[in-house]
Amino acid sequence: MHRLTVQYFDPADGDAFLAAYRERHVPLVQAIPGLERFTLTTPRGDGAPYLVAELWFADRDAMKAGLSSPQNDAAAADAETYDVARKVMFTGEVEEIQQAGG
Repeated sequence: MHRLTVQYFDPADGDAFLAAYRERHVPLVQAIPGLERFTLTTPRGDGAPYLVAELWFADRDAMKAGLSSPQNDAAAADAETYDVARKVMFTGEVEEIQQAGG
């Protein structure tokens, strides 16, 4: 699996940001070709981002194809409209570690 992670920090209006994100951005992301899973996390803790979005793809090629699609271009353009202090994005291969004894 390969994953794109997007972290959003300190929106100007947290409630408005989440509402717009869910109503407008989520459907755009869901349309990205090859997307197998899409998760949102609202972490809590010192220095934690306000929202973390994770886009999961079967492999690197599927991720590259999805991220170069017109659907991703639309999602990326929408993401630029949010009033957040900063946004951090990164990709990587996901390695699943099995529980010991499991």
